[in-house]
Amino acid sequence: MWHPGMNSNMNFPSLLAFPGLAAAMIGTILAAAVIVILLLARQKKAAHLIAAITLGGAVIYAVLLFGCSIVSHEKVLARGQEKYFCEMDCHLAYSVVGVKQEPAAAGTRYVVTLRTRFDKTTISKRRPKGAPLMPSQREIRLVDSRGRTYAPESSTGVPLMQPLIPGESYTTELTFMTPGGAQELKLLVRTTSGFLDRLLIGDENSWFHQKTYLRI
Repeated sequence: MWHPGMNSNMNFPSLLAFPGLAAAMIGTILAAAVIVILLLARQKKAAHLIAAITLGGAVIYAVLLFGCSIVSHEKVLARGQEKYFCEMDCHLAYSVVGVKQEPAAAGTRYVVTLRTRFDKTTISKRRPKGAPLMPSQREIRLVDSRGRTYAPESSTGVPLMQPLIPGESYTTELTFMTPGGAQELKLLVRTTSGFLDRLLIGDENSWFHQKTYLRI
């Protein structure tokens, strides 16, 4: 499963991050309801105690959330190296396995072959070995040395949302157009960002967290 040396979209164990976020949200809602009830019952001391405990928990969660972002650092993986995405009980690995480039009227066209692999060595013992996994929605961007980003113009091969079973892999060809002068290109593959991702401890979509890229 996840370990600190893994090149992944997280730098905190996913088996703790996902339940931790769920517990924090449910706990906050329940605490708010209890506080309201206690105030209506004129139990101000008890309400203040619950509020203090809730605030303390929020502070601890914030320290972990922003602490993981502060200690994170940008990585650019060499061609063929895999970037792992942590699911609840398994991992998908993405790597660039081929790049073609050709001149175009407005710059350079790149065709990047991206491999998606379901690492069977990372599944939970409770997970059936033949159970398929539907990948989460991915956002793909090519990034140059100036921080400019380029979305793929087209995609061929197996769709990135194709389900996999443990040990299975497939490739997808992504076509990008870059202007002249674009240098030090790297590919960002990440989960499509949502509000909850911002609050997930250790996730590269959380506030101020650095990213892991794939060199093309």
